[in-house]
Amino acid sequence: MAPPARPEPTARTLAKEARFGAAFLRRYWLRLLLLFAGLLLPLLGFAALVDELREGEPFFFDAPILLFAHALARDGFDRAFLLFSALGYEWGVIPVDIALVAILAVRRRAREGLFAGLALGGSALLNLATKQLFARERPSLWESIAPESTFSFPSGHAMGSMTLAWVCLLLAWRTPWRWPVTIAMLGFTLAVGLSRVYLGVHYPSDILAGWTAASVWAVGCFFLVFRHDRHPWETRRVPQDAG
Repeated sequence: MAPPARPEPTARTLAKEARFGAAFLRRYWLRLLLLFAGLLLPLLGFAALVDELREGEPFFFDAPILLFAHALARDGFDRAFLLFSALGYEWGVIPVDIALVAILAVRRRAREGLFAGLALGGSALLNLATKQLFARERPSLWESIAPESTFSFPSGHAMGSMTLAWVCLLLAWRTPWRWPVTIAMLGFTLAVGLSRVYLGVHYPSDILAGWTAASVWAVGCFFLVFRHDRHPWETRRVPQDAG
């Protein structure tokens, strides 16, 4: 009986995955660019509609929801929503994004790692581009306990948490973990989005735009990477090309 095959050295595996990712980008860069532009333009159109319809004011539901959230303010809620807000960015989403891509690479999951990297990284770039192009100011109905100095539309916390949620859900969908992951990610994204409204640093329309853009981008990346019958966890072989 032949001995089991020895796993390839990590450096060689990572080199294979890097070549696979480079080949994929060379072949599908135009599709990725079109997907990026296809999301960016509707976001700009949505933002311009807000400005035109309300002469620079937010949507009709923004201020009432913000004021309702502020009326709930108390010490316990302050601590909880400050925590959710931090987990939605520097304490949670960013470290998990990096760790997820790194773990997938080390485990020789080239296609899964490529999907996660494109979805998570592209979502961050899309958010930065939209913020700079529209330059919507933050709400100023009261002095926030966690003030922000960057632009408001769309919410980076909402986009980051929703993109991570979709990545985890789509990778786990064909495993027994899909429903626990769905429930956990749904609760997490809602908590992060609500925290930004409660803290008064985002309009509700910023949150909705972030969730929508992240969802379309992540799902679009998934179907681009996993074409035809290729699904996450279907094979342990590191692909040799992007075909």
